[in-house]
Amino acid sequence: MTLRLINIIDIMDLINLVEQSFSQNKAASYPQFKAGDTITVTYRIKEGDKERLQSFRGVVIQICGATPYTKTFTIRKVSNGIGVERIFPYESPAIDKIELNKVGKVRRARIFYLRNLAGKKARIKEAKRVVKNPAE
Repeated sequence: MTLRLINIIDIMDLINLVEQSFSQNKAASYPQFKAGDTITVTYRIKEGDKERLQSFRGVVIQICGATPYTKTFTIRKVSNGIGVERIFPYESPAIDKIELNKVGKVRRARIFYLRNLAGKKARIKEAKRVVKNPAE
């Protein structure tokens, strides 16, 4: 009886340990962003035995997934007249940091219509931010 009770306690400790490791997710440290926002993702690239950081700045065109472990986001930028899209998993160990550059004002959650637009038509209006003065 006591041996079985000790095994149950050990299993509960292991479950708590696993839950704690999963609760310390990287997504909690990222800024809140949505489709239409311009963000910069800095991620690690491994070339041979060297590792370096590279930035990818673009507009978020969609966010997919329910949990942080299955969640991905797609970023689009135009480089030398060619549209480049990249899909990043939220919990990717390669992501170093995410910076929110601009908050866009769009009405849709997935803005695939940007693919068909070029030039000034492809711009997204910036959302107005209301900043309250703490001195007042």
